[in-house]
Amino acid sequence: SQPTTGVLYKEDNYIIMTTVDKEKYKCLLPLIASGNEEEEKDYKGPTPGELLEPLFKQSSCSYRIESYWTYEVCHGKHIRQYHEEKETGQKINIQEYYLGNMIMKNPLSEPGSRELSCGYDLFLSLTQIPTKNIEGQMTPYYPVELGNGTPCSLRQNLPRSSTVMYICHPEAKHEILSVAEVTTCEYEVVILTPLLCNHPKYRFRASPVNDIFCQSLPGSPLKPHNLEQLEKQQEMLKMPFRRVKEEEMPSTKEEKFSSIHKPVAVGSHQLLTVGTTHISKLTDEQLIKEFLSGSYCFHGGVGWWKYEFCYGKYVHQYHEDKESGKTSVVVGTWSKEEHIEWSRKNAARTFYLREDGTQTVRMVSHFYGNGDVCDLTDKPRQVTVKLKCKESDSPHAVTIYMLEPHSCQYILGVESPVICKILDTADEYGLLSVPS
Repeated sequence: SQPTTGVLYKEDNYIIMTTVDKEKYKCLLPLIASGNEEEEKDYKGPTPGELLEPLFKQSSCSYRIESYWTYEVCHGKHIRQYHEEKETGQKINIQEYYLGNMIMKNPLSEPGSRELSCGYDLFLSLTQIPTKNIEGQMTPYYPVELGNGTPCSLRQNLPRSSTVMYICHPEAKHEILSVAEVTTCEYEVVILTPLLCNHPKYRFRASPVNDIFCQSLPGSPLKPHNLEQLEKQQEMLKMPFRRVKEEEMPSTKEEKFSSIHKPVAVGSHQLLTVGTTHISKLTDEQLIKEFLSGSYCFHGGVGWWKYEFCYGKYVHQYHEDKESGKTSVVVGTWSKEEHIEWSRKNAARTFYLREDGTQTVRMVSHFYGNGDVCDLTDKPRQVTVKLKCKESDSPHAVTIYMLEPHSCQYILGVESPVICKILDTADEYGLLSVPS
């Protein structure tokens, strides 16, 4: 049946299609309307710079935590890359670089700066809005240039600089999607924000797909024979991709967490912990037992791919889509023997020296191999899971991030207060147990 809203179809706008098997179909073609272009042309609302103004005025900052570096974007002020280490005596050693600073303190509050911002917006409106390939989709972005960063020794002490690319995402909370060094000491930072979505030219828009409706003519089957065969073959091809089976579906325990971006107060600043999931309702003892048995899994991640980590079982990477359901890739599966073999050549435990001279476990690393075969290497995927203690206001928070230092060889960082309670139980192979 034809849709009653959206793209129009007219009975006289059709073509007759004939298959190689002489099956005949009358195919109605959609009348493509240029509604979006009209909307963009008639737009008289705030410029993109004005839409982002609240973000700059609030002096808010966004954070991205990676395995070693933390990235701090204080909107309209600076971008900082830093690493903190606690030394003996609780002295904090900070290694940091500024990847860019705004020349003016606040570009939208200085005298004359609004005219400057509006002039830049006018320039953008008259030229082609720049786009970036974000997860396969050419996405419009609003660039903000930051210079005057920490001098770069690799470029005759020239200051580091960055382009911050703000892109529309209706459900985002100003997260840092990615940080990339495009050339030596020059960076690109992508920020997801809902503020730009009020401007039609920056709205997230999937590539328009307008269906062609085909009706079988007398003497022809409802669906061409070759099409049915092709659909069956496609279903068979999906099997190695390990589409989620019934037994792999999330258990009822999963109802006990909700993924939120919780602002954590640190001093007078508001930090945004990216991709932190809060799991609760279980007591600490129950949670630890269920986590170590692999029946309670941690979930996390920001962007297209999400991650599921089940201790002593597997690491999955998955994407959920309303139309095609859940696609799951096995990044690695657990084999105690393989991990022990791996731990003989790699550090399964790293230690931290306390003030009194005693050692405590800071992090354990586990090897999960034998994942789905990688198209690029023709070898199974594999992942090193790094379990770290991370204190938080919420005792049941978990932060998960993934790095890919080599094609289809991953590092999964898992940080949570739950892990703090069990790190010291790690044996020589980094294997954990329930505290006695």
